[in-house]
Amino acid sequence: MTAADAPIALPSPVGATKARVRVPFWDNARFATIALVVMGHAIQRQTSDSNNALTLYLFIYAFHMPAFAIISGYFSKASPPSTRGMLKIVTDIVIPYVIFQSIWSLVQFVFEGVNSLDFAQPHWTLWFLLALAAFRVALPYLVLLRWPLAWAVLLSVAVGYWPGVDSTFSSARTIGILPFFVLGWQLRQWRIADWWMRQRAWVWPIRAAAVLVFAAWLTVIVTQIAPFRELSVHWFFYDDSYSGLDAWDWWAGFVRLGLIALAVILCAAFFALIPRRETIVTVFGQATLYVYLLHSFVLYPIRESGVLKDDHASAVWLLTMVFASRSPSRCRARSCAGCSGPWWSHGPAGCSPGTRPSGNSRRGSRAQIRRDRGATERALRDPPPETGDGAPARRSEMTFAIRRGRPHTPARRAWGARTRGRRRQPRRSRSRRAPGSMRGRTRRPGCDRRSSGSPP
Repeated sequence: MTAADAPIALPSPVGATKARVRVPFWDNARFATIALVVMGHAIQRQTSDSNNALTLYLFIYAFHMPAFAIISGYFSKASPPSTRGMLKIVTDIVIPYVIFQSIWSLVQFVFEGVNSLDFAQPHWTLWFLLALAAFRVALPYLVLLRWPLAWAVLLSVAVGYWPGVDSTFSSARTIGILPFFVLGWQLRQWRIADWWMRQRAWVWPIRAAAVLVFAAWLTVIVTQIAPFRELSVHWFFYDDSYSGLDAWDWWAGFVRLGLIALAVILCAAFFALIPRRETIVTVFGQATLYVYLLHSFVLYPIRESGVLKDDHASAVWLLTMVFASRSPSRCRARSCAGCSGPWWSHGPAGCSPGTRPSGNSRRGSRAQIRRDRGATERALRDPPPETGDGAPARRSEMTFAIRRGRPHTPARRAWGARTRGRRRQPRRSRSRRAPGSMRGRTRRPGCDRRSSGSPP
C-alpha cells in the first residue's frame, strides 16, 4: 500500500459511544438481588428478639449473596490480564473502596469515637469490593485448570480448616463464595442462560418447581427455628473458620459443602422466577452497586440507635422495615440508572446521578443520530486531505463513523464511495474440484458473476 492509498480515519462525532445492549432478565435479577440485600440489612437487628425476623433473615441469606456472586461471574471475562484490565479494576473497584473505607472510618470516629482507619479490615458492605477485585484477578488463572469449578469448591471447603485465613482483606469470605463466582462464569460457557431465554413450553413447570423449592426451604426454617437460633448465622456468611463457629469436628467441611449445594438450588429457583421481559423495575437494575454502597448510610443511624430491639421487633415493625427497605434501593437506582463510566463518578457529561438519558438506549438519542449523520455528510462533501507526497488521498479508502441504525442516504453514499474503484475479484467456488474436472461440462449461468458491491 502506497502513501496515497493509506486509509484516513475521520474523527468520530463528539459523544459517539458504542451502545451496550442490555438484557432485561439480568437487570431484573440485579434489582431483585439488591432488594434482598437491603432487606436483609434492614431487619438484621430484629433477629435477636423476633423469630419472624430470623426466619426471613435465614431465608434471604441462604442464597442472596451467592446469587450476587453468580451474576458478577457471569459478566466477568477470563481473558489474560492486560494493562487496560488491571487499570479498570483499579478505577472501578480499588479507588471506590479506598474512598468509602475512609468515609466509614470518619463516620465511626465522629459518632462512636473509634479510630478504625484500617484498609485491611473492610467496613460492613465494603468486603464485596475486595472480593470482586480478587475474583477478577484470579479468574484468568483459575480457568487454566481442568475443572475450575471443582477446584473452587475444594478451596471454599478447605479454607474453613485454616484459622489463619480471617477477615483481613476479606480473604476468608472471598474464598468462601468463590464457587458461586466461578459457577456464574461457567454458566456462560455452558450457555444455560441462552437456553432458558429460548424456552417456551417448560417455563411454567420450572417456575412451579422453583416455588415448591422455596416453600420447602421456608417450611424447614419455620419448623426448625429453635435449632437455627442456636446455630450461628455466620455459617451463611462464609467468613469464619470452622473453629470460630464452634465446629471442631472433621466433618465440618461437609456442612459447608451442603450449604453450597443448598445455595445453588435456591439460586436456580431464584433465577427461574425472574421475569425475562422488560418490567417496571428493569431500569432500576442498572445501578445496583450505587445502591449497595449507599444504602448502608441510610440504615446506619436506624441500626445503631437501638430502635429495632425489644418491643420494636414485633411483626408490625418487621413489615415496616421490609417495605421501607425498598425505598432507598428504588430511589437511588432511579437516579443513577443509565449513567456510564466509572460507577463511583458522576458519569459522562450530561448524565449526572440525578438525570436519566433520553432516547432508546440501544440506538442512542435522536440528537446523537442527527449529529452522526451530519458528520458523515460533511466527510463526503469536503475534499479529501492531501497525503505527505502531495497526492490527494483516495476517497475509496476513507473510513466513516456511522452509528448503527436505519440505513440513510449518507451511509449509502459512503458505501458507494468506499467500494468505487476497488478491483473486484471473482467469487471463489465453495466446492474444490480436481484440475480438469470441469472440462467438457457446460458452465452454469452466473458462475462467473462478480461481487456486486452493494451495501450490506
